[in-house]
Amino acid sequence: MTNIINPNPSMPSSQREGEGVDAERALNTSDTNLLRSLTFEISTVANHVGDRALRSQLRPHGNQVKQEEPGAALTTDVSDDIMHMLRAEVSAIDPLNGFWEDGGADLTPGNRYWSLCPLDGTINYLRNLSEWTITIAILEVNESRQVYPVLGVVYAPALGLMYLAARGEGAIRVRHSPQGDEKREAVIPSATKTLDGSVICFGMSYFPEESKLALRTAASIAGLPADIKRIGPASLDLCKVADGTYDAYFEPALHSWDVPAVAAATVVVWEAQGTLERWDGAQIAWNSDNDVLATNGVLRDEICGYLRDAAKKDEAIAE
Repeated sequence: MTNIINPNPSMPSSQREGEGVDAERALNTSDTNLLRSLTFEISTVANHVGDRALRSQLRPHGNQVKQEEPGAALTTDVSDDIMHMLRAEVSAIDPLNGFWEDGGADLTPGNRYWSLCPLDGTINYLRNLSEWTITIAILEVNESRQVYPVLGVVYAPALGLMYLAARGEGAIRVRHSPQGDEKREAVIPSATKTLDGSVICFGMSYFPEESKLALRTAASIAGLPADIKRIGPASLDLCKVADGTYDAYFEPALHSWDVPAVAAATVVVWEAQGTLERWDGAQIAWNSDNDVLATNGVLRDEICGYLRDAAKKDEAIAE
């Protein structure tokens, strides 16, 4: 398998550094060097904007939570500023066919859309925790008018951690030390075969009924894994399945506003040869709410049984 970990040294230096890459050409061509360069160019946007968000987080009492209406996503004052920066900088690379989050996307085969999350992990961010991310993804419409993410960047500025992946090019993790050193590593999931002794992570929303289902589902497998984690956000948890930190991740209710973050992380999981799907095995719907399961691949079937049983019990309770 090819891997984006090292751009080809024979390329011109401007392309090796990710400058001036033709995005449409990179996504259309079989030239892997162009796609790698595009991925790294997008990563510089995430790095720049993410570091700006980190400085804002470190400013005492500088951010306030807001919710535009009941049932909507929680955001912060800084989210709008981050999104404005992200949109401007990725558009400068290539406007593509617009932004998926604007709605009403044209599903003409071959169309491509930016999908951006200015802040995944709002509560963590507001509580001065390090686990939050900036994510950038590109979604593509295939010949069957189905939408798939084909490129993803997930950046956790407070952790000095970035994940990059592009279709057919593998996935890498880039770690930055406090001293400024950079280490690039191929992303490989764990080889844990059963829930016994595994490390599982789950997510849950701030809506009561959804949280109860997540907790009931976690309780149904309690005693099998060596540990069950709840840290968040979804994008980072999914990437940690891809790199073997966790063996699986599940969440019963990811909302439409979670799509950008999940889309970026999905490319990382897929390119690492992990699995990511809905609890019933169906594909993720990139324009609606979803439950989601990501695994290292080998323990997928075992955990699926528990998730489906939990979903059935929840339906019975609702009735």
